[in-house]
Amino acid sequence: MRVITKWQGKKFFQATGPSEYPINMDATPSWGGEGNGASPVEVLIGSLAGCIGMDIVLILEKFLPSIERIEIEANGVRKEEAPKGFTDIELTFHVDGDIPDYRIWKAIEMGTEKYCSVSDSLSAKITHRVILNGTEIIKN
Repeated sequence: MRVITKWQGKKFFQATGPSEYPINMDATPSWGGEGNGASPVEVLIGSLAGCIGMDIVLILEKFLPSIERIEIEANGVRKEEAPKGFTDIELTFHVDGDIPDYRIWKAIEMGTEKYCSVSDSLSAKITHRVILNGTEIIKN
């Protein structure tokens, strides 16, 4: 895969890959940017959630008519010193609908361990939580 990232001025960069959709990345004003895009680490952690989310939707395809919402909250802990990479990332899956909890857990495990290229590319410890219809479901 080839992605071209071009400097747009100050600390603003725009990346474009094979899909031709631009990804805008910029620093906040306090870091010398103008806030014209997400920070690169926001894009990274969001990409992890999106990658696993797409895998879950694919795995749970036959259950999608019964699912009203899938929202993934990503919380990352970063090193104190530079480079401030992620050490731990917790993904909380908020799911509403009529679906057995064990199916969600299985889809999450398969997405994370078998299919998601982003999770495979990270060295951070990735953990999961599931909130099904407002109630946290503990994996057995």
